[in-house]
Amino acid sequence: MRADKVYLVGFMTAGKTTVARALAERLSWEAVDLDEEIERAEHRTVADIFAAHGEAHFRRLEREALDRVLARRHLVVATGGGTFVDPGNRAAIQADGCSIWLDISFNEIVSRLPSDGRRPLAANRAQMESLFLARRAAYEQAHVHIEATGQRVEAVVDAVLDRLAS
Repeated sequence: MRADKVYLVGFMTAGKTTVARALAERLSWEAVDLDEEIERAEHRTVADIFAAHGEAHFRRLEREALDRVLARRHLVVATGGGTFVDPGNRAAIQADGCSIWLDISFNEIVSRLPSDGRRPLAANRAQMESLFLARRAAYEQAHVHIEATGQRVEAVVDAVLDRLAS
């Protein structure tokens, strides 16, 4: 496990982007959000990409975005909720840096979801819960597990830094 790059993994709304920015600031590193990178490259939102081209196309763009950050060091990368589920992506992440699972409860995920349609996989609650449960097996393979349910960003960052130091 390389200690000069951190990948935050976990389900949608787990706080990956927010924690990435705060952690990068504390480490004096750069924060990168893969979904934001995709949106910038494609000039449209993730929801628009899903609607126009489907999930398979989005996953291809996601892998390309991941490939672009692999050579860079001193980064905190906020992955998309499905990035780490793909075995190829997971292997690349595991070899390239420290993967950290931000684990929050399903109820907290639901409470954090915006109602504006920006989360295409959240349209159906039963399907989303099934997806949440299915993805946990992949997230459990992360190098580090951080229980983030009910935690403030600063507490999560402190927990990550503690684990990186040990």
